[in-house]
Amino acid sequence: MIRVGVIGTGAMGQNHVRIYSEMEGVELAGISDVDQKRVEAMAVQFNTKGFTDYNEMFAEGLDAVSVVVPTKLHKQVVLDALEAGLNVLVEKPIADTLENADLMIEAAKKAGKILMVGHIERFNPAVIKLKELIDSEILGKVVSISTRRVGPYNPRIRDVGVILDIGVHDIDIISYLYGRRVNHVYAVAGADIHSFEDHASIILRMDHEFAGVVETNWLTPHKIRKLTAIGIKGVAYLDYIDQTVEIHNNGWIQKAKIEESEPLKNELEHFIDCVATGKAPKTCGEDGKHALEVAMAAIRSYEEERLIEV
Repeated sequence: MIRVGVIGTGAMGQNHVRIYSEMEGVELAGISDVDQKRVEAMAVQFNTKGFTDYNEMFAEGLDAVSVVVPTKLHKQVVLDALEAGLNVLVEKPIADTLENADLMIEAAKKAGKILMVGHIERFNPAVIKLKELIDSEILGKVVSISTRRVGPYNPRIRDVGVILDIGVHDIDIISYLYGRRVNHVYAVAGADIHSFEDHASIILRMDHEFAGVVETNWLTPHKIRKLTAIGIKGVAYLDYIDQTVEIHNNGWIQKAKIEESEPLKNELEHFIDCVATGKAPKTCGEDGKHALEVAMAAIRSYEEERLIEV
């Protein structure tokens, strides 16, 4: 039985709590949040213990924790959890600075514990299928991957702009699908309804001939989450929300067979499996750091109006 805790019970944290409470072979041993009323009510709802001080929760004999707090708090909470001997899943982005990401990665290595970053779209069945198709070369050489992740602004997001909040998803996915790191970034962005940027168009370059384009904003009245991968033998159209992938070429249109499932559930099951077996997670600290580095380069690019080398 793997004993887990959740630190942060806001909108996303509540989903971590729900899924852990339903998982076989897992005991939700505690939850923590600075909001005492909320954590007490959720502790009753999910039959667990509630804490306003997460350090007190660590005394419950935990094996692992999910860290689902504001990004600026990631470093300290993760370091405290690792020092307590726990395996950690931290929500994306991994940290607020590259220096803090490095501290977390080194602390995990020193402690001999898992540090997994919650890049949830890696666990979307449609993305998993498209990765299989790209690796099987059904599209031939892929030369361009573009994404559109747009929708209305969520008022709860105050500490970061649209690039770090949702654009980072597609930065990570484009790098993952190519199996390559981003070398250069150029971005055009602006802030019209938010203190940070609320719309951005980001161009990514990998090894000079591979392109990625990320369009993201908080201005569109309806949610769109789509990706297009262009290869020399065909084109793939992916819908993150509907969990569908269509392959088009000169002769036919084919829809991939995909079994729908909740990406967060898949992610947490993978994390628990890593804790139980000791295997490395699919989204390690270095992956999280790269996505953060590229996202921050995109922010620098639009602020300085120039191409940024990563």
